[in-house]
Formats: sequence, structure tokens, C-alpha cells
Amino acid sequence: MAKLNLFERRRRRVRTALKARAGGRPRLSVHRSGRHIYAQIIDDQRGTTLAAASTLDAAAKGDAKQTKVQEAAAVGTLIGQRAKAAGVAQVVFDRAGFRYHGRLKALADAARAAGLEF
Repeated sequence: MAKLNLFERRRRRVRTALKARAGGRPRLSVHRSGRHIYAQIIDDQRGTTLAAASTLDAAAKGDAKQTKVQEAAAVGTLIGQRAKAAGVAQVVFDRAGFRYHGRLKALADAARAAGLEF
């Protein structure tokens, strides 16, 4: 199977399982590109974004010599802080077909350390 086809199958499977166990909680949606990582907390019932962070944010950029995993952890901390400021404590983690490894895992661990529950 083509790599993209496997990604799309994984994305559909993750999203279906996510909707089944969401229980009205907002979702922490993560997108990863080759250079950056983006995170949003989305309320699907109202169709609004409650908080967002990415490696493009000035607050997430620290030392210029950070690795991508360290940058992802900074974004996870930032999204956790912004979620608490927006009054969100519990979310459902939407990895959108990306494997739970490396940068995604670093972002999730940092968000948990910042106070988000999922």
C-alpha cells in the first residue's frame, strides 16, 4: 500500500475512535510538517478554536539551537498554559494519523505536565 493511503486509513481510524470517546470534551488537534508542529484546542460542538500554539509563535521559540523534539515540547507547554487560561482542563488527543512517537510524544508529555488531562 502507498504510504499516503496508510496515513489516511490511520487518520480515519483515529478520528472515529476519538469521536466515540470524546464525551463532549474539546480535542487537542496536532499537525506536524517537516519543519514545524502546530497544536489547537478545538470545541467541535461550537466549531471554535479555544487555544492554539505552534513553533512559529515567538513564545515557543527559545534558543535557536533547539532540536525539533525540544521545540515540540515547548509548544506542548505553551498549549497547556493557553488551555488553562481558556478554562480547559480535559481534552481528547487527536494525533490525526501521525504516529505517537518523537515530536508528537514530546508535545503530549509537555501538555500533560502543563496541566492538561487526556
